[in-house]
Amino acid sequence: MRKLGLIGGMSWVSTRVYYEDINTIVQRRVNPTASAPLVMESIDFSTLYRTIGKPEWDHAAEILIDSARRLEAAGAGALVIAANSMHAVYDKVTAEVSIPVIHIADCVARRMTAKGVKRAAILGTRNVMMEDFYRERLVTQDIELLPPNMEVVEQLDTIIYDELMHGKVRRDSERALKTMITNLEKQGAEAVVMACTELDLLIDTDANILPIFDSGHIHAAAAAEWIIGDDTPATPITQD
Repeated sequence: MRKLGLIGGMSWVSTRVYYEDINTIVQRRVNPTASAPLVMESIDFSTLYRTIGKPEWDHAAEILIDSARRLEAAGAGALVIAANSMHAVYDKVTAEVSIPVIHIADCVARRMTAKGVKRAAILGTRNVMMEDFYRERLVTQDIELLPPNMEVVEQLDTIIYDELMHGKVRRDSERALKTMITNLEKQGAEAVVMACTELDLLIDTDANILPIFDSGHIHAAAAAEWIIGDDTPATPITQD
């Protein structure tokens, strides 16, 4: 197996899921006693919390570049950034290391294409839902995306940053997410991209009106596939 570098801590809640998913898939695919060869750095997310504006994003890029370099020096043959929003600095990170960085949105796009999804909606933080760095990765794979609703954007951003990233799960927020997904189905979405790794705490992927593509689980499955070096796509844990 090949050694993977994992940039985590954004937040630690979702990083825990990556570690569990990757090792569960490796154990299933290799042998029951196997563990994934990983080097992981957990970043202090308080320095990146609710990043906005060019100076803050430049600062975020510096932090992730430094982490990526350390993981490469530690022997990682590829990297994963365990957060959707931090892929805003993906290009800057990849330019500073000589090993591949597995892009979360590319993994989601491949899985959606394999399932025949042509029209979808994104749920995540404000920058993921509004900016091109994530959306264009899906659009270039001929997946049409519904335009973001600003009321939903603001409500969801608050739920993610003020609740889920603190490990808090509220029933009224769960109901709000169900309503959002129901409304997206009425607007013509064939599926929903769960483009925030913490939303796994709130959304039951098997109990909604639309298929849910959980970016974190899909990304972790692609990471495990790279570690194993097998061309057979790994099945995300929640989508067995």
